[in-house]
Amino acid sequence: MTRTLRVLIAPDSFGGALDSVAVAAAIADGWARIRPDDEILRRPMADGGEGTLAAVADALGDSVERRTVETTDALGRPISADWLLLDDGRGAFVEMAAASGLAHLRPEERTPENARLASTRGTGELLRAALDEGVERITIGLGGSATTDGGSGLLRALGLRLLDGDGADLPDGGTALARLDRADGSGLDPRISAIRLVVASDVTNPLCGLRGAAATYGPQKGADQAAVEELDAALVRWGRGIEAATGRLVADIPGAGAAGGTTAGLLGFATARVRPGVEVVAELVGLAGSLEVADLVITGEGRADEQTLHGKTAIGVATLARPRKTPVVLLCGGLGPGAAALDAVMALTVVQPILDRPIPLEEAMADTERMLIAAAGRLARSIGIGLELARP
Repeated sequence: MTRTLRVLIAPDSFGGALDSVAVAAAIADGWARIRPDDEILRRPMADGGEGTLAAVADALGDSVERRTVETTDALGRPISADWLLLDDGRGAFVEMAAASGLAHLRPEERTPENARLASTRGTGELLRAALDEGVERITIGLGGSATTDGGSGLLRALGLRLLDGDGADLPDGGTALARLDRADGSGLDPRISAIRLVVASDVTNPLCGLRGAAATYGPQKGADQAAVEELDAALVRWGRGIEAATGRLVADIPGAGAAGGTTAGLLGFATARVRPGVEVVAELVGLAGSLEVADLVITGEGRADEQTLHGKTAIGVATLARPRKTPVVLLCGGLGPGAAALDAVMALTVVQPILDRPIPLEEAMADTERMLIAAAGRLARSIGIGLELARP
């Protein structure tokens, strides 16, 4: 009799091609075509950035409520964005990318001027909607933002005032912070400090400087060198403004530069705790319980390279599986520099690219679903052969 397996499928998204929910579905489809009697557990994963809300909603199913808010994107345009109500109304999950994400800007809109003006105000409106539901805790997933405003727009949506030397309110946007004279927190919604706020982020960059938010992430949001320098100088002033208003030194805290410095703002004006995004999402989707019963784990990401080792979702899943000695397979779109180092990581049993022929990148991204299905099928056949060879 052929042995049946419990297969846990816990991938990240394949950036630009499929989110983690779709990746998990494709892998499950390919596996089931070859080994239909196996039990498949799907737990799509993420690291707190774009796609995390979809992964959490998929994993928790009917136990979560998806709420929609009419808010604004990073450039102040009207947009509908979702957040999740969890744990019978006691908790909430907010994804920054849902409102303030770079994905809402067309490529031609990622300009130096827009990088200067982009605001997190829309994410603040999502937080306010969650607070209005009376939740006791909020998890906010950072990543994929179009902003470099230090979270100032988010806090202004909750009542913080930022004033120039004449006592006038500053406009939204990162570079406007260069004119900051005083941050007035007297009108800030007190609920943001009364609840338990968890910031899910794997970024370790400080707020300012050569490794800061503007220098590291500004160019991918459209900032040229001049805009990067202006934004960095503005964030320096923002860090000093936070210290003057709250007494909190946040600029040099590792991770303060996440999502254009949003973590710095939250650490300054809220009672926030920063945790690795993979850990937070693993808890939300119940990954540990699934690992307890899994015979095999399949994770995935678009590109396996040296960055995989530094807190990315795949290595997070594999690390959680290590104490249980559960075999882990990483399906990836391709291998990048430093990928050979993954072979030395005991948490990963196999790293397997899904490409089945030489193909241009754009064509490969369009064909990702088919290649994932085929790769999962090949993997299932290989596992089946191994099980047969292991029989007495």
